[in-house]
Amino acid sequence: MASDKLPEVWLRGPLEGIPALLQPVAHALLQAQEEIHDRLQDFPESLLWEQPAGVASPGFHLQHIPGVLDRLFTYADGRMLSDEQLHYLSLEGKITEGVRLSSLLETLDVQVRQSITRLKTIDPDTLTAVRGVGRKQVPSTVLGLLFHSAEHTMRHTGQLLVTVQVLKAKQGE
Repeated sequence: MASDKLPEVWLRGPLEGIPALLQPVAHALLQAQEEIHDRLQDFPESLLWEQPAGVASPGFHLQHIPGVLDRLFTYADGRMLSDEQLHYLSLEGKITEGVRLSSLLETLDVQVRQSITRLKTIDPDTLTAVRGVGRKQVPSTVLGLLFHSAEHTMRHTGQLLVTVQVLKAKQGE
């Protein structure tokens, strides 16, 4: 029986407007977005902040991924974090009244779209330019920051998917 499921994003070809060297970053971000939406279909809102075995909650990962993308792309632009970004960072993982799964997914979607749009504007000749990270301005490069944005997103996506699966299975017991 043939499956209608699409191949992974990286197997669908190049994304229009994204420089060749940044295609893997875009592919990883879009793959994470798809997998998160797929796994969180029908996820019970009541489990959003659960921490099985003390691991990070699904809500934390859904707050953290967009925040990290925003921060890493800011550093790649050669800018320091704003007060608003620092405030967002301070709220990651904290249960906030009125925060719903749908709003967390929308925030993720907006940030992935913004990140993809930003990738389209990056001059490949700047990829090895040094960029400082954090208050200490630890040296990295534009490419290092963008690669880390993809790698970090996928790391948290994997943790999120496993945690969601465990919580769904636990609920079914």
